[in-house]
Amino acid sequence: MGKIAFIFPGQGAQYVGMGKDFYDKFDSFKKIIDRVNEILDIPLKEKILNGPTEQLTLTENTQPAVLSVSYAVYATLEEEGLLNIEPDFVLGHSLGEYTALVVSESLKYEDALPLVRDRGKFMQEAVPADVGAMAAIMGLAPSRVEALCWEEGGEDKIVVPANYNSPNQIVVAGVKEAVERVVGRAKDEGAKRVVYLDVSAPFHTPLMKAAAEKLKERLEETEFSDLKYPLLANVDARIHTDKNDVPNLLYFQIFSPVRWQQSIELLKNEGVTHFLEIGPGRTLVGLIRSIYPEAKLYNVAKTTQLKGVKEFLDSVEKDA
Repeated sequence: MGKIAFIFPGQGAQYVGMGKDFYDKFDSFKKIIDRVNEILDIPLKEKILNGPTEQLTLTENTQPAVLSVSYAVYATLEEEGLLNIEPDFVLGHSLGEYTALVVSESLKYEDALPLVRDRGKFMQEAVPADVGAMAAIMGLAPSRVEALCWEEGGEDKIVVPANYNSPNQIVVAGVKEAVERVVGRAKDEGAKRVVYLDVSAPFHTPLMKAAAEKLKERLEETEFSDLKYPLLANVDARIHTDKNDVPNLLYFQIFSPVRWQQSIELLKNEGVTHFLEIGPGRTLVGLIRSIYPEAKLYNVAKTTQLKGVKEFLDSVEKDA
């Protein structure tokens, strides 16, 4: 019997004009995006639709922007009657975990939006500009990348794995000089490609601990409900449905690696055959393809992709 997971993108998926075709066509999408400014008391809607890029890519703007667009696409799919099947699991990459929690009705959208804006602020403030860096290393075994981080890291030169994205891609992050040393050695050892990420801080590292402590206070003020759909958590790549788990998962997520590969491998073992990526970009379906080549994948980021959603979801039933 086939099972399906709904997946949601994180920071890095954003671009100016994301969701504009939905905004112009669907009232369900427009209503959600029009509320962004009211909830946050800042003109974020205009940055989403019209930019400028340098404003949208500020972490404190990017995080609520990606969450809003992803959730608004999901709500549109639901209102248009295109989601004729419920997910067996939900998961998101880093920031995307918040969207997954909103879709799973554990976290209200009105609460999630200011929470992720504060999360972005705290993360941006945790490390001074130009002190940290993140780099994706491709084509070198994750175990070898881990060893390089161990060899080049230390208390005053932290560098650690930040994202276990796939068997062929691991993101390292930390103090800029230490990241550069790991990158240099990875190239010497045959890494096929290295890409520095355009981010403002070394996310998912111990350098984010101060941000996590600030977020902890906000999480304690936030109301969570038990999850309607089971969540694969970034921190431990395990299944969660209990609301009491959520604050700790989100607290540790900030300074712990994203275990994306391990999460997809677990879902494969759980019988998930289909993955629907909802929100801007298509990074996650690309990562899943390299982890689980047999999986059936579809992403919805543009209105032109709506026509294929029902057929994709019908294929889950055909496999059942």
